[in-house]
Amino acid sequence: MPELPEVETTRQGIAPHIVGRKVKQLVVRNASLRWPIPSDLATQIEGQTLRSIDRRGKYLLLNFAHGTALWHLGMSGSLRILQGSGVQEPPAIHDHVDVIFSGNVAVRFTDPRRFGALLWTREPIGKHQLINHLGPEPLTDAFDAAYLYARSRTRKTAIKTFIMDSKIVVGVGNIYANEALFAAGIRPGKAAGSLTKARAELLVSEIKKVLQKAITQGGTTLRDFTGGDGKPGYFAQQLAVYGRGGKLCRVCAGQLTETRLGNRSTVYCRVCQS
Repeated sequence: MPELPEVETTRQGIAPHIVGRKVKQLVVRNASLRWPIPSDLATQIEGQTLRSIDRRGKYLLLNFAHGTALWHLGMSGSLRILQGSGVQEPPAIHDHVDVIFSGNVAVRFTDPRRFGALLWTREPIGKHQLINHLGPEPLTDAFDAAYLYARSRTRKTAIKTFIMDSKIVVGVGNIYANEALFAAGIRPGKAAGSLTKARAELLVSEIKKVLQKAITQGGTTLRDFTGGDGKPGYFAQQLAVYGRGGKLCRVCAGQLTETRLGNRSTVYCRVCQS
């Protein structure tokens, strides 16, 4: 599943091509995604100018004067830009939606597993039922050590599960939770409530670092959004623990342990993390 850095890089990749342009046509080939695409979506956005694209958690927010389209990539979704004659490129079997803009530019949504979503709301986006429960963005000042420490008090849940809870903080998916906990020297199964103020400060710092590094690398390692399949995938960075269960720790050379935590693959070092 695309995680926050992949979604943010998607936003950065498509925004320059379509912000400020008018929607000429919405083409929906398959409305049966995670939730059905609203039947009146074309009526809502055709003829309207896209003002900006924001991101909240893993949702892309396409802002128009009278409402917002919420786009979620799901587990296998991706967006890419088509330009010029490419707008007429025949769709593949999993190309479910095209949004065609003025200037002969289009965004094509591909989603093999159809767990993505494209919805519409006129209400303030912060009040939407998919948004209103979300915790702070991890790269903002709202997510700091004092906040994480306060929210973790008395919590018996594993710290990895805790930081992956979007009600606590958005966008810390499995890959980056593994990496941040290793960098902070904290075992993934440790109870969130046992977090000290000092460790909370270190963990917040490492979460920010690992996410920002991934976003920065995405700008140079991601496939061009105007060519190929446009699919982000995960960035070509040297991961310390994720996907390396049974291999040697890059710090102490001990064998990394792989286990299941919250039904997710979890890798850590018994020596470097406590």
